Amino acid sequence: MDKAWIDGAAVSLETAAAAAALVLKTARLPAIAGLGTDVAGTRAAILLADKLHGAIDHMRSEIVFRDLDVLRQAGAMITTVGEARLRGDVLLFIGSNLTKAWPPLMEYLRPDLAPVLEAEVTARKIVWIGAGKGEAPAGTLEVAATPAALPNILASLRAIVLGRKTTQGPAMTKKLTEVAEILKAAHFGVAVWSAESADTLSIEMLTGLIIDLNKNTRFSSVRLVAPMNAAGVVLTSGWMTGFPVRTGFGRGYPEHDTWRFDSKRLIDSGEADAAIWISAYGAEAPPWTKQVPLIALTAPGTRFGAEPHVRFDVGRPGVDYDSTEYVPQAGTLVAVEATDRSEASSVAHILGLIDAELAKGE
Repeated sequence: MDKAWIDGAAVSLETAAAAAALVLKTARLPAIAGLGTDVAGTRAAILLADKLHGAIDHMRSEIVFRDLDVLRQAGAMITTVGEARLRGDVLLFIGSNLTKAWPPLMEYLRPDLAPVLEAEVTARKIVWIGAGKGEAPAGTLEVAATPAALPNILASLRAIVLGRKTTQGPAMTKKLTEVAEILKAAHFGVAVWSAESADTLSIEMLTGLIIDLNKNTRFSSVRLVAPMNAAGVVLTSGWMTGFPVRTGFGRGYPEHDTWRFDSKRLIDSGEADAAIWISAYGAEAPPWTKQVPLIALTAPGTRFGAEPHVRFDVGRPGVDYDSTEYVPQAGTLVAVEATDRSEASSVAHILGLIDAELAKGE
């Protein structure tokens, strides 16, 4: 059943949409944030931000830009989980909590599963640098590394691969030399990491290592993307605006600036005077501290510090309704059929109602 509230009082969807439109009509700079939604919801949010001369930002942008900053500067060798499963004879895992970032990881990249498209390979080797306690499977060659030490460890590994000296002690140098020999002997190596546990410098060092290895063998990477369909939102924003998220439309055309259009900064500084918060994949509330007129499209049960002015319950993409979203196994956007179809509204539907109310006043 559709549910909507104005200042905590239950109302119809149409009444709530009209109240949301009234807030947005008078806003100087509305921020459309969270963006935990599918492709259809993202498209509707971007079109609305364009109409309102607002700004868009995803709730996991900080994680997204750790990868994107390196990608934009140096490029990257990227493959899919499926290709790594079929071809990868050497897997290099970087950082902790990878199975938390994507729980099916070890199901798809099982150490006992030999690559089927590399006939000369009968066993898969796994190296893990900086694994969490008990995270690495049996038979893994582990290299201990704290998050703070990870960039230096990767830089040293890169130096050893290139035949250069490092400042590491004898024990670590010996271990990294063993790792380097395994990586160089790979038929098809794949590095796997998540920007949730690897900082920008670590990712930059790892990207350079992969480039170096490709001079003599095949080596690629799998990036475990941020949750809440962050990769799907970035791709959608890319084809619609030419930019990822943290893009504003204040001057009538899209402008991208990772600092300027940070939704938390916009609202806490007072630059944004209204906000739409979207979180359909989970009950997540906004991170900012300043109170502005808030229109929330969230999963049922979301707890807020202060009741939003207008609030809608929305369904989960791919569960309550069919969706198109980024699927890690495929490494791209995929049409996902609802697994528990319900009458819950989609983000795109609610934003469409708000847009229709805005059009009445044009």
